[in-house]
Amino acid sequence: MLVKVGNRELELGGEHLTELRDSNDIMHNFDALRARIAEDGYLLLRGFHDREQVLNARRAVLRKIEKMGKLDRDTLLEDGVMADGSRTLFFGGTNEDLPELLDVLNGPHIMGFFDQLFGEKSLTYNYKWLRAVGKGDYTGAHYDIVYMGRGTHNLYTAWSPIGDISYEMGGLAMCLGSHRFEELKRTYGTKDADWDKVNNYTDDPLAITSKYGGKWATTEYRAGDVMIFGMFLMHCSLENMTNQYRLSVDTRYQSTLEKVDERWAGKKPRGHF
Repeated sequence: MLVKVGNRELELGGEHLTELRDSNDIMHNFDALRARIAEDGYLLLRGFHDREQVLNARRAVLRKIEKMGKLDRDTLLEDGVMADGSRTLFFGGTNEDLPELLDVLNGPHIMGFFDQLFGEKSLTYNYKWLRAVGKGDYTGAHYDIVYMGRGTHNLYTAWSPIGDISYEMGGLAMCLGSHRFEELKRTYGTKDADWDKVNNYTDDPLAITSKYGGKWATTEYRAGDVMIFGMFLMHCSLENMTNQYRLSVDTRYQSTLEKVDERWAGKKPRGHF
């Protein structure tokens, strides 16, 4: 099966692309989870969030998009079919108008999980990175550290699909082993998106693996899954090849005892500038 990773078509199960493994077998063993994320660079946890709660959040997001006139009126709301001429939408911010979504991202289940993962009280950034990715779009390969590196580097991204995401719809792909690419960490990984005017590292996933090694991995996702990874794991997304919005949200979690990147915290986080 061929899937579009960044600007490349790669064969799933071939030389350059494999399946992500989940960590549900150790979900309640936090020593094992810490060892797994140190080894793999990520934790894929199936059914981590309550599925019905996520689908309720999905309906709330789609109602917002519908009010903007960006959905096809002749289709079901839940399908999230794009209106003619619509494109990718980004809803970066506190998303206080979407309490159904914040119940998932700020609720006691996920906060309790990170309390145990860190071994101390955790916090989540007020700023949430909510996206409705349209047909033909994808996210290029990057380290998250370049966007939020002014606080602790002991910070985790939690990427949550807001709905079921097939290969065709374009979920997340990870470059296995890239959290140990020391040269890349010393160069691109020390940049700051605002100070250094950098963005994604590349749209070509093989530009990374041909130089540094590793292999790309992806999967199909379901509402309720979560992908957790650190600041130095190179990742991108598959291209959305459908006429439906791919809804997903990035949230960040860290210990309350460590320094926070103030661009993303507070009642009115300023974000990039």
